[in-house]
Amino acid sequence: MSFDRIEVSRLTLEDVDEVLIVERLSFTIPWSKNAFIEEVTNNKFARYIIAKVNGKTIGYAGLWKVFDEGHITNVAVHPEYRRNGVGFMLVQSLIELAKEENITKMTLEVRKSNILAQNLYKKFGFRIEGFRKEYYADNKEDAIIMWKENFI
Repeated sequence: MSFDRIEVSRLTLEDVDEVLIVERLSFTIPWSKNAFIEEVTNNKFARYIIAKVNGKTIGYAGLWKVFDEGHITNVAVHPEYRRNGVGFMLVQSLIELAKEENITKMTLEVRKSNILAQNLYKKFGFRIEGFRKEYYADNKEDAIIMWKENFI
């Protein structure tokens, strides 16, 4: 698929409805609208970004900053735009944001079956450091815990 320039910016309240579309198409147990509103307005730890093409939200990603650590909460790309570098751009932008916020290490959980996502994170230097048994509520799938500590 070919499309115009992808623009990455911070998530605002005005973006929540479009993010919800991506969320519902990406996860079996999607976050609610109120959860996103809470993240944007009241969670002092939350940092979220969105990717847009021609004004349409095609992906989003977020992390929680806790002291000098960043915990990636979600990375999601609209199904019509997957496998086109959008996820790469979102993770790269999260890492840049983490550097700006003086985050020195990052972590995330990813489904054991999601090899594409694991490979994406490995490209950025994330390493498998552990597992969470039956982490995902929808099907009791295990999660792989990944960490990135090299921000040079």
